[in-house]
Amino acid sequence: MMKEIIQFLSELRKNNNRDWFNAHKDEYKKLQTYFETQVDALIQRMQVYDKDLSGLDAKNCMYRIYRDIRFSSDKTPYKTHFAAYMAKGGRSSLRAGYYLHIEPGNCLVSGGVWCPEPKLLKALRQSVFENYEEFLSIIENNKFKKVYPQFEGETLKIVPRPFPKDFIYPDLLKRKDYVVLSSKPDSLFLHSDWQDEVIDNFRVLMPFNEFLNYTVDELV
Repeated sequence: MMKEIIQFLSELRKNNNRDWFNAHKDEYKKLQTYFETQVDALIQRMQVYDKDLSGLDAKNCMYRIYRDIRFSSDKTPYKTHFAAYMAKGGRSSLRAGYYLHIEPGNCLVSGGVWCPEPKLLKALRQSVFENYEEFLSIIENNKFKKVYPQFEGETLKIVPRPFPKDFIYPDLLKRKDYVVLSSKPDSLFLHSDWQDEVIDNFRVLMPFNEFLNYTVDELV
């Protein structure tokens, strides 16, 4: 049914309006329910490796399809993707977790800490600064780089205070987010064993998340 999800989202992209969506709402609900079962299955499988996911429910990890258009110039009412963020506390968690994004032409798996508030961002930078050798050993690992070749998100132009401008790895401290992602072809999700690759990718991500969560948990 992942094929039907991708097809539905493709049609929604062409017809992103309330009339079309309401006419296809029963189909949407069916697909949403199926996606929920898939997220639950991923959580159950990942619990074997990451005990922090124990007791997590897919409903608390999935995002609404309805867009908040109050402050956006884009007034299309619906998102054109299905997504879930799997971390202790669910989709609103401050912790580094595991993100699955299904969107025609833009499917991906991702993880880390996205848009941390200033106090947490400063603490994460401090942790990277003080433990950069450990951090580099994670992100420069060949298996990690093969799956997650680069960071995602915005960066500052200069090294922020109070860190030294001559720090040997300045780009690590310029980050506004500590997030990596791995783009996937839509075709991956048309295979019955797509979860195997996603689980493998999430397992590669675990040391990265654990490094970040050590700091997150100190502040929360």
